[in-house]
Amino acid sequence: MNTRQAGQDLDTSRAHSARMYDYFLGGKDHFEIDKDAALVAAEAHPGIYVTARENRAFMHRATRVLAREHGIRQWLDIGTGIPTEPNLHQVAQSVAVDARVVYADNDPMVLKYAQRLMRSTTQGRTAYVQADVRDPGTLMSAVQDAEVLDFDQPIALSLNALMHFITDPHDPYAIIRQLLDPLPPGSALAMNHCTPDFDPVTWNKVAEVYTKSGAPVQFRSHGDVQRFFDGLDLIEPGIVCCHRWRPDAPADGTEPTDAQISLWAGVGIKR
Repeated sequence: MNTRQAGQDLDTSRAHSARMYDYFLGGKDHFEIDKDAALVAAEAHPGIYVTARENRAFMHRATRVLAREHGIRQWLDIGTGIPTEPNLHQVAQSVAVDARVVYADNDPMVLKYAQRLMRSTTQGRTAYVQADVRDPGTLMSAVQDAEVLDFDQPIALSLNALMHFITDPHDPYAIIRQLLDPLPPGSALAMNHCTPDFDPVTWNKVAEVYTKSGAPVQFRSHGDVQRFFDGLDLIEPGIVCCHRWRPDAPADGTEPTDAQISLWAGVGIKR
């Protein structure tokens, strides 16, 4: 793992979506340019901090459900972002100590902090590969070369707040198919995706902020998100607003609105 190279490759001349997300979550692994862009996004949508937290909470719940109810013991998490505890492998291994997780991201800053992602249980395993989801063939080759996941056994593909950064010219639906094709029956797709369905004016402003910061986005409708799950069996409750997918009881008894969250979420099982 060449963390020195990662430091040299860091682009601090423009904001990065992963580092902006770190700021929204209250992390410290971002630069001033990321904070400035995040604050502009928050001015357009003050609830974006809650959106970030609910995105993270969905990943936790989906991981636990797949481990407990569907026997999944392997995960491929793409678009990992900067490590924020509990990470996916910590959630999975809290249910199944032998869970195996491979993380993938194209941000050199994630590589710099990847040691945080390697603290597995002795029974399980974790690994990190630096790869770009827009090149799924190369990404999957790198994952297989890591020799952590058994491609003869079900694998959960975890894509949280990622695919809205893949605009239509990159053919996001073909990318999903190429990622799912090597996975055996019983594997899963767990993902969420920003949407303008509930508040198009606000989310168009948010899209402008990200695009101007150098991270083009394409927020999609419920129907467009459902297409990602074509050929999969959706588990209950289907594709719903993120905080309504198998929710835990709110700690303070309150619940955000769909417009505030504006994330479609779902989990599907491969036949």
